[in-house]
Amino acid sequence: MIEPKRTPPTEAEQPTEPKNLSEDRGIIRAATIIAIGNIISRMLGLAREVVKANLFGTSDLLGAFTVALLIPRTLFNLITGGEMVSSSLVPVFSDYAAKEKRHELWGIVSAFLSFAVVILLAIIFFVELFTPTVARLTGARNFTDPTLFDTTVNLMRLATPTVLFMSIASILTGVLYALKRFTLPAFTAAIFNTTIVVIALLQPDRIESLAWGWLIGSLMQVLLLVPGLRDGRIVPRFNWNHPAVRRIIILYTPIAVGLVVNQIAIWISYRLAILTGDNSVTFMNYATTLVQFPQGLVVTALSMATLPTLSRLATAYMDAKNPIEAKEQLDAYKQTLAGGLRLILTLILPATAGLFALAVPIVALLLERGQFLPADTQITAQVLRVYLIGLPFAAVDQMLIFASYARKDTWRPALVGVVSIVFYTIVAWLLLEPLGLLSLMVADAAKHMLHTVLMIWILTRHLGDWQGFAFVETAVKSLTAAVLTGVTAYGVANIIQNFVVADAFLGRLVVVGVSGVVGLVVFILLANWLKMREAMSLFDIIKARFR
Repeated sequence: MIEPKRTPPTEAEQPTEPKNLSEDRGIIRAATIIAIGNIISRMLGLAREVVKANLFGTSDLLGAFTVALLIPRTLFNLITGGEMVSSSLVPVFSDYAAKEKRHELWGIVSAFLSFAVVILLAIIFFVELFTPTVARLTGARNFTDPTLFDTTVNLMRLATPTVLFMSIASILTGVLYALKRFTLPAFTAAIFNTTIVVIALLQPDRIESLAWGWLIGSLMQVLLLVPGLRDGRIVPRFNWNHPAVRRIIILYTPIAVGLVVNQIAIWISYRLAILTGDNSVTFMNYATTLVQFPQGLVVTALSMATLPTLSRLATAYMDAKNPIEAKEQLDAYKQTLAGGLRLILTLILPATAGLFALAVPIVALLLERGQFLPADTQITAQVLRVYLIGLPFAAVDQMLIFASYARKDTWRPALVGVVSIVFYTIVAWLLLEPLGLLSLMVADAAKHMLHTVLMIWILTRHLGDWQGFAFVETAVKSLTAAVLTGVTAYGVANIIQNFVVADAFLGRLVVVGVSGVVGLVVFILLANWLKMREAMSLFDIIKARFR
């Protein structure tokens, strides 16, 4: 790798005006496709949570189902989850995505997919054989109602095979991202959530319907992605010694180590949550779904759309033949990354403020019906607000992690992840007695803060300084707009609640809709008044589309 200069850049070398990522039409087009898919997916994900809340509320049965899903979620995250797609599959597959290398790409995909299926089938067989023992490890035996343990075991057996189909879909998603075919992967979560909703409504009185929804929904994801591979030929192949397969495994190994620690922390958090109440994991799950809506819409879309470009630029500057070419490619890499970070700050801070201000009416609108009671709304909104403290840091951090993955650097993010998870566990344990369930949310926010600071430090050491990229200016403007937007939305919501029936669906819809629209208008006005370049460029793109 070409070492960056440690001396400050001269005035001529400093960028007089940072490049605006909104002007990169290719990335924005890809991010838009992913964002549209995420909007639909998140809306359907909310519909899934609405159905769950209506049918099962915050019941102990739903808590058992949430614990049972720890196994397929853990296996998927460890073996072929989103981290593998971003850290190793997309960077490696991108090297073979050119048309002249396309034949070799399909051979690599066939080999790696065959390898993954064999490993997954062996693990699934093991879990099915020893499900009660595995369930004890998840903390299911800590339920105060002993019948919930047997329910957890049965649900776990039914849900565990989903990891096979989810993993296949994840690998195929990595292939399509490398080929810059973003449309079908953008809607895999949508078809998954739709399937869960439909099957749950077909058997509304049985908690097993949710597990069946997971199983069939994961299969539907694979079927959705197959047409995107129309020009490829994937066949069973056991050439696991291919250099690309070895590179994927080598790149992913440190990530897997970090994820093992992360999953252990998740299991610990579930065990701690169960100690505060059998339904505490359910409150965590509802709040997490709401937090993931802006994160998936803004951060995941931009990060995944930017990753292939960052990967090519990183390869170019590390393989450059001379210092001048290396510097040009490194500058382009830093400009792309900086533009993505500014755009994330511009959008995530106002979104966080708006969701924080309207937490109670949003939770009430989406979930408060059937078995989900007003008291459940208050607890879920409280959990959500504490989670939101860490959202801006998590948003920036995800782009920084992807930037490291693009450079084929997976060890440092993994080590930072281990440190932050240990920190999370310590904070959660120390605060458990005074704060109860909220200790886990405070610890989560502290974890994201620490992880972000360490990733900034690492990237600065390896890429040089970041002067001239307007980070501080963008952060200050975005924070100002966010605070004013949130205060406005909160005030408007309180005023409207005096004139509508607060416990009626239409009244809740009016409160959330009007206050949300007013907040959005205030943000647009502030963005223009503060001259927030990324926001103004996006507004121009949207207006041009409407014209």
